[in-house]
Amino acid sequence: MIEARSAAGPDGSSAQPLATVTVFLCTNCARPGQVPASAGQPRPTVPDFRWPLSVQQVLLPCTGRLQPEHVLKAFESGADLVCAVGCQEDNCHYLEGSKRCARRVDHVRSILQEIGLGSERLVFFTLPGTAAEDLALGAGMPAPVATPPALSALIAAIRDQVLTTVAGLPPSSLHALPEDAAAGDSPPGGGHPR
Repeated sequence: MIEARSAAGPDGSSAQPLATVTVFLCTNCARPGQVPASAGQPRPTVPDFRWPLSVQQVLLPCTGRLQPEHVLKAFESGADLVCAVGCQEDNCHYLEGSKRCARRVDHVRSILQEIGLGSERLVFFTLPGTAAEDLALGAGMPAPVATPPALSALIAAIRDQVLTTVAGLPPSSLHALPEDAAAGDSPPGGGHPR
Protein backbone atom coordinates (compact mmCIF):
# COMPACT_ATOMS: atom_id res chain seq x y z
CA MET A 1 0.00 0.00 0.00
CA ILE A 2 1.53 3.28 -1.05
CA GLU A 3 -0.30 6.45 -0.18
CA ALA A 4 0.83 10.06 -0.10
CA ARG A 5 -0.91 12.17 2.50
CA SER A 6 -0.15 15.66 3.73
CA ALA A 7 -0.86 17.37 6.99
CA ALA A 8 -3.25 20.28 6.59
CA GLY A 9 -2.41 23.60 8.16
CA PRO A 10 -4.82 25.40 10.53
CA ASP A 11 -6.33 27.36 7.63
CA GLY A 12 -6.89 24.16 5.60
CA SER A 13 -3.88 24.82 3.38
CA SER A 14 -1.42 22.07 2.72
CA ALA A 15 1.46 22.14 5.17
CA GLN A 16 4.45 19.84 4.96
CA PRO A 17 4.05 16.21 3.90
CA LEU A 18 3.56 13.64 6.63
CA ALA A 19 6.42 11.29 7.37
CA THR A 20 6.93 8.37 5.04
CA VAL A 21 7.48 4.88 6.42
CA THR A 22 8.65 1.72 4.66
CA VAL A 23 7.57 -1.51 6.33
CA PHE A 24 9.20 -4.83 5.43
CA LEU A 25 6.64 -7.42 6.48
CA CYS A 26 6.94 -11.21 6.74
CA THR A 27 4.01 -12.92 4.99
CA ASN A 28 4.05 -15.72 7.58
CA CYS A 29 3.32 -13.63 10.64
CA ALA A 30 -0.06 -12.72 12.10
CA ARG A 31 -2.07 -14.83 9.67
CA PRO A 32 -4.24 -17.91 10.13
CA GLY A 33 -2.49 -21.26 9.72
CA GLN A 34 -2.57 -22.84 6.24
CA VAL A 35 -2.12 -26.36 4.96
CA PRO A 36 1.22 -26.35 3.09
CA ALA A 37 0.78 -26.91 -0.64
CA SER A 38 3.26 -27.11 -3.49
CA ALA A 39 1.00 -25.29 -5.94
CA GLY A 40 -1.87 -22.85 -5.92
CA GLN A 41 -0.64 -20.93 -2.92
CA PRO A 42 -3.21 -18.40 -1.74
CA ARG A 43 -2.35 -14.73 -1.82
CA PRO A 44 -0.60 -13.71 1.42
CA THR A 45 -2.86 -12.49 4.19
CA VAL A 46 -1.15 -9.62 5.97
CA PRO A 47 -2.19 -7.71 9.06
CA ASP A 48 -4.03 -4.42 8.57
CA PHE A 49 -2.13 -1.84 10.59
CA ARG A 50 -4.55 0.98 9.62
CA TRP A 51 -1.63 3.35 9.05
CA PRO A 52 -2.66 7.03 9.28
CA LEU A 53 0.40 8.13 7.30
CA SER A 54 2.17 7.34 4.05
CA VAL A 55 3.40 3.74 4.20
CA GLN A 56 4.97 1.47 1.65
CA GLN A 57 4.57 -2.17 2.69
CA VAL A 58 7.05 -4.60 1.16
CA LEU A 59 6.06 -8.25 1.59
CA LEU A 60 8.83 -10.78 2.19
CA PRO A 61 8.60 -14.57 2.51
CA CYS A 62 10.77 -14.10 5.63
CA THR A 63 12.36 -11.01 7.16
CA GLY A 64 15.55 -13.07 7.33
CA ARG A 65 15.80 -12.30 3.60
CA LEU A 66 15.97 -8.55 4.29
CA GLN A 67 19.40 -7.28 3.28
CA PRO A 68 21.12 -4.07 4.45
CA GLU A 69 20.97 -2.65 0.92
CA HIS A 70 17.15 -2.97 0.93
CA VAL A 71 16.93 -0.88 4.09
CA LEU A 72 19.41 1.71 2.86
CA LYS A 73 17.58 1.95 -0.49
CA ALA A 74 14.32 2.64 1.38
CA PHE A 75 15.99 5.60 3.13
CA GLU A 76 17.49 6.78 -0.15
CA SER A 77 14.00 6.62 -1.69
CA GLY A 78 12.62 9.01 0.93
CA ALA A 79 11.57 6.94 3.95
CA ASP A 80 11.81 8.78 7.26
CA LEU A 81 11.51 5.51 9.16
CA VAL A 82 12.02 1.88 8.15
CA CYS A 83 10.31 -0.88 10.06
CA ALA A 84 10.78 -4.64 9.81
CA VAL A 85 8.02 -6.91 11.15
CA GLY A 86 8.90 -10.59 11.44
CA CYS A 87 7.77 -13.73 13.22
CA GLN A 88 8.50 -14.41 16.85
CA GLU A 89 11.72 -16.41 17.08
CA ASP A 90 10.08 -19.60 18.35
CA ASN A 91 7.64 -19.88 15.41
CA CYS A 92 9.56 -18.88 12.26
CA HIS A 93 9.05 -20.92 9.08
CA TYR A 94 12.73 -20.54 8.28
CA LEU A 95 13.91 -21.39 11.83
CA GLU A 96 16.30 -18.47 12.27
CA GLY A 97 14.85 -15.83 9.95
CA SER A 98 13.82 -13.47 12.73
CA LYS A 99 17.18 -13.89 14.46
CA ARG A 100 18.96 -13.06 11.18
CA CYS A 101 16.77 -10.01 10.70
CA ALA A 102 17.42 -8.78 14.25
CA ARG A 103 21.19 -9.08 13.71
CA ARG A 104 20.98 -7.25 10.38
CA VAL A 105 18.82 -4.51 11.89
CA ASP A 106 21.44 -3.99 14.62
CA HIS A 107 24.18 -3.85 11.96
CA VAL A 108 22.28 -1.32 9.81
CA ARG A 109 21.46 0.76 12.90
CA SER A 110 25.20 1.09 13.53
CA ILE A 111 25.69 2.22 9.92
CA LEU A 112 22.86 4.76 10.22
CA GLN A 113 24.39 6.10 13.43
CA GLU A 114 27.83 6.32 11.83
CA ILE A 115 26.60 8.29 8.82
CA GLY A 116 24.63 10.69 11.03
CA LEU A 117 21.09 9.62 10.06
CA GLY A 118 20.36 8.11 13.47
CA SER A 119 19.82 4.53 14.55
CA GLU A 120 16.32 5.31 15.83
CA ARG A 121 15.10 5.47 12.20
CA LEU A 122 15.15 1.66 11.94
CA VAL A 123 12.88 -0.46 14.14
CA PHE A 124 12.15 -4.18 14.37
CA PHE A 125 9.02 -5.83 15.77
CA THR A 126 7.71 -9.38 15.94
CA LEU A 127 4.24 -10.86 15.63
CA PRO A 128 3.17 -14.47 16.15
CA GLY A 129 4.44 -16.72 13.36
CA THR A 130 2.57 -19.64 11.83
CA ALA A 131 5.19 -22.36 11.37
CA ALA A 132 3.78 -24.63 14.10
CA GLU A 133 0.19 -24.05 12.96
CA ASP A 134 1.00 -24.77 9.31
CA LEU A 135 2.92 -27.92 10.28
CA ALA A 136 0.07 -29.18 12.46
CA LEU A 137 -2.51 -28.55 9.73
CA GLY A 138 -0.27 -30.28 7.18
CA ALA A 139 -0.12 -33.33 9.46
CA GLY A 140 -3.90 -33.32 9.84
CA MET A 141 -3.80 -32.23 13.47
CA PRO A 142 -5.65 -29.31 15.07
CA ALA A 143 -3.65 -26.13 15.16
CA PRO A 144 -3.65 -23.53 17.93
CA VAL A 145 -5.19 -20.27 16.80
CA ALA A 146 -4.15 -16.81 17.91
CA THR A 147 -7.13 -15.01 19.34
CA PRO A 148 -8.12 -12.04 17.16
CA PRO A 149 -8.39 -9.54 20.07
CA ALA A 150 -4.87 -10.39 21.29
CA LEU A 151 -3.49 -10.22 17.76
CA SER A 152 -5.29 -6.94 17.09
CA ALA A 153 -3.77 -5.51 20.26
CA LEU A 154 -0.25 -6.50 19.13
CA ILE A 155 -0.81 -4.95 15.69
CA ALA A 156 -2.17 -1.76 17.26
CA ALA A 157 0.81 -1.61 19.64
CA ILE A 158 3.24 -1.82 16.71
CA ARG A 159 1.33 0.90 14.83
CA ASP A 160 1.31 3.14 17.91
CA GLN A 161 5.03 2.61 18.52
CA VAL A 162 5.82 3.47 14.89
CA LEU A 163 3.71 6.64 15.13
CA THR A 164 5.42 7.64 18.40
CA THR A 165 8.86 7.02 16.89
CA VAL A 166 8.06 9.00 13.73
CA ALA A 167 6.68 11.90 15.76
CA GLY A 168 9.94 12.12 17.72
CA LEU A 169 12.24 12.08 14.71
CA PRO A 170 13.97 15.23 13.50
CA PRO A 171 13.72 15.91 9.74
CA SER A 172 15.86 13.51 7.74
CA SER A 173 19.09 14.97 6.44
CA LEU A 174 18.46 12.99 3.24
CA HIS A 175 15.48 15.25 2.46
CA ALA A 176 17.59 18.42 2.53
CA LEU A 177 18.63 19.85 -0.82
CA PRO A 178 22.25 20.73 -1.43
CA GLU A 179 22.83 24.46 -0.88
CA ASP A 180 23.65 25.11 -4.54
CA ALA A 181 20.43 23.46 -5.72
CA ALA A 182 18.34 25.30 -3.13
CA ALA A 183 19.83 28.68 -4.07
CA GLY A 184 19.31 28.01 -7.76
CA ASP A 185 23.02 28.40 -8.46
CA SER A 186 24.38 26.68 -11.51
CA PRO A 187 27.94 26.39 -12.68
CA PRO A 188 29.23 28.92 -15.20
CA GLY A 189 28.02 28.15 -18.70
CA GLY A 190 24.85 26.49 -17.40
CA GLY A 191 26.34 23.00 -17.62
CA HIS A 192 26.61 20.33 -15.01
CA PRO A 193 29.49 20.37 -12.52
CA ARG A 194 32.20 17.84 -13.19
